[in-house]
Amino acid sequence: MNITKKDIDKLNAVLTVEISKDDYSSKVEKVLADYRKNANIPGFRKGQVPMGMVKKQYGKAVLVEEVNKLLQDALHKFLTEEKLDILGNPLPKNEADINWDADDYSFEFELGLAPEFSVDVKGKEVLQYKIVADDEMLNNQVKTIRKQYGKLISKKEVEKGDEITGTFTSTEKEIEKKTTLSTDEIAGKKQLENLIGAKVGDTVTLKTKGMFADDHDNQKYLGVAHDDAHGLDIEVSFKIEEVNKREMAELNQELFDKLFGETVVTSEEELKAKIKEDAEGQFAQQSDQKLLNDVVDSLLENTKFDLPKEFLQRWIAMSGEKRLSEEDAKAEYERSEKGLRYQLIEGKLRAENKLQVTFDELKDYSKNMIKAQMAQFGQTNPSEEELESIAARILSNKEEIERLSEQLNTAKLLNFFKENAKLKTKEVTYDKFIKEAYA
Repeated sequence: MNITKKDIDKLNAVLTVEISKDDYSSKVEKVLADYRKNANIPGFRKGQVPMGMVKKQYGKAVLVEEVNKLLQDALHKFLTEEKLDILGNPLPKNEADINWDADDYSFEFELGLAPEFSVDVKGKEVLQYKIVADDEMLNNQVKTIRKQYGKLISKKEVEKGDEITGTFTSTEKEIEKKTTLSTDEIAGKKQLENLIGAKVGDTVTLKTKGMFADDHDNQKYLGVAHDDAHGLDIEVSFKIEEVNKREMAELNQELFDKLFGETVVTSEEELKAKIKEDAEGQFAQQSDQKLLNDVVDSLLENTKFDLPKEFLQRWIAMSGEKRLSEEDAKAEYERSEKGLRYQLIEGKLRAENKLQVTFDELKDYSKNMIKAQMAQFGQTNPSEEELESIAARILSNKEEIERLSEQLNTAKLLNFFKENAKLKTKEVTYDKFIKEAYA
C-alpha cells in the first residue's frame, strides 16, 4: 500500500491511496473461507460448498468491503500520523472509475485543508460594560420591598395608589378574568378617572386602547391571547370586588431579619448595599454575555483567512443523508460559514492558550455548582463525601457532561478575554445598558 499527497494550493490537496492485491487477498480469502464453512446452499452439506461457487456468489461484495476497510484505516492512520488539519472529510474523487475486476486499485480523495492564521485578541478595542445599581434603582427596590412586606388595609372607595381586585368581562372577546392591579398600572388618563372614586360592588366600563403603558399587560390582566393583546381596542367591564391600600412596612430590624436572616443587615444603608451587591452580581452576567458576543464579533471581523470554499460546498452537498443540489449546498455554506470561521478561531485560541477543559476541572465545577444549589435550600456545609457522590451521579450522565462542559468552556474563554483582550470599561446604569447594548 502506498499513500501520497499532492498539494493543489494552500487549502486544497489530493490524496492518492494505492492498494495492491497483496494488501487485501489474504483478508478476502479468510472471509470467503468463513462463508464457505457456514453457507447453507441446497444440494451441498454445510461446509462442503465448492469455493468457486462461494466466490461467484459473494466474492465481489467481500472484495469491495475488505478493500474499503483497508482504505478507511489507511486514511485515518495517514491523516493522524501526518497531523493534517482538514475541514470536513476526504471526498472520493474517482470512485466511479474504479475497475473492481482489476487486481490493483488507485483511489483519489480531495482534502480541504484548514488555513494557517494568527489571532490577535489585543488588536481592536472592545467595550466592556460595568452595570451599576444607581440610587433611583435602589430607592425603587426598597419601596417595592416595603410594599411587598407591608399591610393591606381594606377600603370601600378607590383612591390613587390603591390595589383593586375585580373581574374583567367582555362578550366580544369572551373575556372573564379575575385580577388584582394597582391604579399605578393604569396609564390611560380617562380610564384612571373612571376608576378613582368607584366603590366596591361597582362595575366600571373601560376602553382597552391606551389603558396600559405596555400592550402585553392586556394579556396579563385581561387574559387575552398574545396576538390579541397588541393594539387591543374594545370596551371591557370591570366589576370591583375589593379595594385595598397597601401600608408600607417599616424599615426596622424585624424586616431586615425576614429578608436576610438575623442581624445580617442592621440599617437602611446596609439594606441598600446588599441590594446593590445582589443586583450588580446579576447585571454582571448580562454584561459578561455582551462582552463575549462583542469580542467574538470583533475576532470574526478582524481575523482574516481564506477557506476551501468550493471543496466545502461539495462536501456539504454529499455529507447529508440526501444529496443537495449545487444551489442548496452553496446556500447552506453561506449560512454556516460564520460559525465555521469562529470554530477555527476558538479552536486555535484554546490550543495555543491551553484552555481545554479537563475532567478534574469539570468535577470541581460540578461540585461548586452543587454547593451553590444546596446553599439556596439552607444546606451551607455539605460534606466532601456527599459532594463527591452527587458529582459522580451527575457526571455519569452524558447530557449533563456536555451541558456542564459547555458552561465551563464558555467561562474559561470569557476569563481569557477579560485578562487578554484590549478592553475599554464603561460604567452605566441598567437602563442605559439596555438602550446601548440592544438598540
